[in-house]
Amino acid sequence: MKVKILVATHKNYAMPKDPVYLPVFVGKALHPDVNQTYQGDNTGDNISAKNANYNELTAIYWGWKNLPDLDAMGLVHYRRHFSLTGKKDVQTVLTQADVEKLLAQVDVLVPRRRNYYIESNESHYMHVHEHEPLEVMKDIIQADYPEYVPAMEKVLKRTWAHMFNMFVMKRQPLDEYCTWMFEVLAKVEARINITNYTPYEKRVYGFLSELMLDTWLETHPEYRVKEVNYVFMEPVNWFVKGGKFLKRKIFGHGEH
Repeated sequence: MKVKILVATHKNYAMPKDPVYLPVFVGKALHPDVNQTYQGDNTGDNISAKNANYNELTAIYWGWKNLPDLDAMGLVHYRRHFSLTGKKDVQTVLTQADVEKLLAQVDVLVPRRRNYYIESNESHYMHVHEHEPLEVMKDIIQADYPEYVPAMEKVLKRTWAHMFNMFVMKRQPLDEYCTWMFEVLAKVEARINITNYTPYEKRVYGFLSELMLDTWLETHPEYRVKEVNYVFMEPVNWFVKGGKFLKRKIFGHGEH
């Protein structure tokens, strides 16, 4: 089985040695001289120049368009990987053999769901991000893709989601998902003005796409899905992280 898991990165970092992994330097068109080791996302058909707004999606787009012979493709991050062991060791993450075994039974692998418990995906998004992009995306889906509306409403009301734009997909669902996702995001991009957004908020299309994956999967139950554990390779200060979460919940977007 021909599989590649792209590792989105913007700097040098320890990478898995298993040949299933392909480190991809994202935003290479914006930083052509920063890294000469990793594959850039700026060759062939690409949206590398939009990396500041599309985040890791520029790697997904590059792989989707420029690796057509793959049977399956996935994306992880330089600090966040799928793992069956749970160890914070980049050399014990998901292997080619693991992927082939899992994809013999299902069509799509996603990270273990992230639970918000006290708020929905929609309220979480509104507390953290600018409101307009999500509202525009909802309008576009309602007008142009009505078959996705029930799933979108269901996903927005949930208190959990499959985040980080991490997945491994067989070729057919990959083609279908990427076609839909990038088409919707292009329509959102054409309708909103992010000039005055902060650099963080300008990463808007990457944020929106995190909600689009579950919406797409809900609309296509013909594809079998399996959750896989993931590990974050660096320490997390949960006290600080939890404090920021509660401040946003109490004070709203833009206050902290």
